[in-house]
Parts: sequence; C-alpha cells; structure tokens
Amino acid sequence: MASVHGVRCRECGREYDVAPIYTCEWCFGPLEVTYDYDEIRSTISRERIAAGPLSMWRYQDLLPVDRNPALDLGAGFTPLVRADRLAAELGLGEVWIKNDTVNPTNSFKDRVTSTALAKAVEFGFTTAACASTGNLANSVAAHAAHAGLRSFVFIPANLEQGKIVTTAVYGGNVVAIDGNYDDVNRLCAELAGTYRWAFVNVNLRPFYAEGSKTLAFETVEQLGWQLPDHVVVPIASGSLLTKIRKGFGELHKVGLIDEEPHVRVSGAQADGCSPVATAFASGSDTIKPVKPDTIAKSLAIGNPADGYFAIDAVRQSGGSIGSVSDDEVVEGIKLLARTEGIFGETAGGVTIATLRKLAQEGVIHRDERVVAYITGHGLKTIEAMAPTVRPTAVIPATLDAFHDAFDPSLLED
Repeated sequence: MASVHGVRCRECGREYDVAPIYTCEWCFGPLEVTYDYDEIRSTISRERIAAGPLSMWRYQDLLPVDRNPALDLGAGFTPLVRADRLAAELGLGEVWIKNDTVNPTNSFKDRVTSTALAKAVEFGFTTAACASTGNLANSVAAHAAHAGLRSFVFIPANLEQGKIVTTAVYGGNVVAIDGNYDDVNRLCAELAGTYRWAFVNVNLRPFYAEGSKTLAFETVEQLGWQLPDHVVVPIASGSLLTKIRKGFGELHKVGLIDEEPHVRVSGAQADGCSPVATAFASGSDTIKPVKPDTIAKSLAIGNPADGYFAIDAVRQSGGSIGSVSDDEVVEGIKLLARTEGIFGETAGGVTIATLRKLAQEGVIHRDERVVAYITGHGLKTIEAMAPTVRPTAVIPATLDAFHDAFDPSLLED
C-alpha cells in the first residue's frame, strides 16, 4: 500500500523497509508499521468508509495491507450494544459492550489473523503458524483452511478442550506443548528462525497487531463518530490495549474526527496472571514475569511482550489497570449474561469484573461514556462455568411436580 512508509522501532526509532521482520537489529526493540497520514487524509472520508463492506475492511485505508478475499471470513463491524441494565447494576450512567464474540471464529483474533495472513500471502508465504492461548489458534486454522494454506498452530497442552476441538476441526497441524504460553512462544520464535513460515504473532507481528485498531474505529463510527470517555480492555500481551488507543489517535490524524482524543484507557487482568497490573499498581515500568495460574487462559501470558507499552498508554490516558480473582471472573461472566444476554469467555469475565471494581473504586465515573471490550465467546470456556451453572430444577414431567418445585409468587405475571 502506498500509504505504508515502512516499519519503525518503538524503542530507538530506527526505520526499515516493509518486510516480515519484527525486532530492531540495533536495539532489539519491537517494530511497528508507519503510515503517510497526510496521504490517507487526502482520500479517506466517512462517506468512503460507509460505502465499504460491513466488516473490518471498511477501514482498509488505515491498515497495512489490501483486503484479500481468500483471507476474509467477514471479521469485524460487530455489534456495539448499549448496556443499560449492566450500567444500572454498576451505578454507572452509560455503558456499551463491544461484542466481538460474533466474529467468524468467535473472538477478536479474526481481525488480526485476517490482516496478518493477507500480508503473509503478499510476502509469498504458504504456511501459516502461531503461538496461541486458544483463540488465535482457532482463527489461524480457520483462515488457513479458507485460503488453502498449510498451518501449524502451537498451544499449551492444558488448553480448554473446546478451543482444541475448534482448532483441530479445520484440518491443520495442532501441536500441544507440555508447558505454558511463554514456553510455546519461545519455541515458536526458534521455529520462525528455522522455517519460512508466516508466524502471525512472531515475524508478522507488526502487521498482525494493526488489525486490533479496527475495534477503535468501529467504536467511534457506531457511536455516531463520537469518542467514548473511557474504555476497558483485557490485557494478555498488552498489544490489544495499545492498538485500540492508537486507533483513536489515528482517526484524528486523518481528519475523521475533529477533537483530539482524550479517551481514558483502562486494562483488565486476572490475579493469577497479572504482571502488568502489578507493575502499574507499584508505579514501576518493569514487568516481572510470572507463572500463570488462572481460569482466564486466553489472558495467561506471564511475560507480556507489550506490557510496558500498555502501562505507558494507560498512564498517559489517565486510566488504570485492575486485576480480579477467578471467582470474580465467573461472577463477571454471569453478570454480563444475566443483564445483557451476552455470554463472554473468561477474558470477558475479567473485563466485566474489572469494570465493576473500577466503578466501585471511583476510577470510572458515573458521567462517563464507557465501552467494555468482550473479545471471545463463552462457549470457548465452558469448563469455567460448568461447576456453577445448573438447571433451576430437575422434576418429573407432571404439573404437580412443577408446582411443587417453584414458589407460586414466581409464576405470577
């Protein structure tokens, strides 16, 4: 794309040509795609976006690759749901849920996979690969199958069964590693240097991460081209949070919104894997790796690659980072389902439980317009809910048995 300048080191600022590289050869910092925003500004408009597809690709001008139909399963432009019943329970005024559970493989990872693999095909790769805590594995396997690419996905062996099945069903190679995600990721970094494979979150990471910006673009468009005041984002590697914040800024840079963004960005982690929240709470910039121990396995990255950048984004925006227990995660899932009819996975429970905690602590204000990002469907993590969700009653098939099982007051209109 003519509007893509290249890739630049996020640490030292050194620039490189567009290529499947992800670390700076001088300081080993992470690389990020750079754009000619003046050129984009000369062509992009709200009308041009509205005329585009009802998917993430309506924002193609702000992505690092052209849409490839072979790698487009229709990700994006997911519902933004006003959550008044949830807001009332939390004592907040205006809450919205960005419901990414309805993407093709039921998580936001379809956004980043579609972007990365379109770039992979452009680079001439024929094998797609990834390190994953589950959702990315689903997405890479599905997109590779659709495009006729060979795939290798690497996952921790103790992953939820639902995520293993919904990856293996696409017929690619699923490699389970006896270890946690950080062990998986280390192996994939070695493999990326050994084989000419498109590891979407390793050698294609600068391009892959850009797909997350579309969540910010959609939020603003669906709010009538208005900015939210505060957003709550789950943190695994930290990339999603940083890219959502970047997306708000880009809308201003290219003239799609007039006001400079002052969106407060807050992050959410589980207590059993909260290195970013811990560093934030202590006022430190140093992320100390941890060994994950939480039911929120999709967020279980003990050594998050973008943790420092997530902390920086939160501090600059005036937000916060909270962490919640596994019991609070389960209650968060139930709360969202009971109030809004949206069933999120454990990462969604982390987000809603943190939203509640930040509201109780006064970090999120009643007069703020708040958006919470629900990034995966609850059917992916049934194991977390099975012990606490059961039939209301088990009865014989008789009217008397039904009446005996329920208080009469519950049956009145």
